Amino acid sequence: MRTPLNPQIDIRRADDRFKTDFGWLDSKHSFSFGDHYDRHNTHHGLLLVNNDDIVVPGTGFETHPHRDMEIVTWVLRGSLVHQDSIGHNGVIYPGLAQRMSAGTGILHSEKNDSWRLQGNKHDESVHFVQMWIAPDEADITPGYEQLEIDEKLLSSGSLIPVASGMDRHDGEAAIRIKNRYAALYAARLAPGQSVELPEAPYLHLFVPRGNVTLEGADALHTGDAVRFTATGGQRVTATEPAEILVWEMHATHAA
Repeated sequence: MRTPLNPQIDIRRADDRFKTDFGWLDSKHSFSFGDHYDRHNTHHGLLLVNNDDIVVPGTGFETHPHRDMEIVTWVLRGSLVHQDSIGHNGVIYPGLAQRMSAGTGILHSEKNDSWRLQGNKHDESVHFVQMWIAPDEADITPGYEQLEIDEKLLSSGSLIPVASGMDRHDGEAAIRIKNRYAALYAARLAPGQSVELPEAPYLHLFVPRGNVTLEGADALHTGDAVRFTATGGQRVTATEPAEILVWEMHATHAA
């Protein structure tokens, strides 16, 4: 018999995240990543990586491998060029949902040099959140999907399904991920707008920009996150223009 989960709300402040600064990259990690390791902070639910990255122009991540991972990228500002070993080559920008399924193995690069494809050189850093979820089946065929989400929909004051593997989001989520127990939502909130969080065994709320209040808890600021266990239904209200990312998860990663 599965042990019942104890309801818990765990607020993680932005300044407490692991940090990597390579000059060209300013990266903040919600979980253990790269050279940063804490055996008590490896995942929440199915979410293994929640990296908050800023990359300066003309630089980025050179070609590198991935395997058996669903990688979702959400750009907040600027543009990011994606290239991979299965032939995809495109620019990711705010409001464009992107998923790469690494499956049996894939190589890709991510750079802030969209002028190679679109013309005029720019001097704007790209700011994006990259999130990794393990698939619920190993050794799948690598794949890629992206779709633009309507600006009015994102700013409607509702949680919009961005990426999901759940049956109930079939035809609703912008992109599909290969895990039937997970879904990612996004919302852009004007001051005073609020959304109600779903209820699930595991939730992860991240505030990539702006300030919000969480019902029954403290105010949340840019870079703050909340890990919910066996709870949900709280309201999140913007106190200034804000954007939030919410993972709903009905399983957890086997560490």
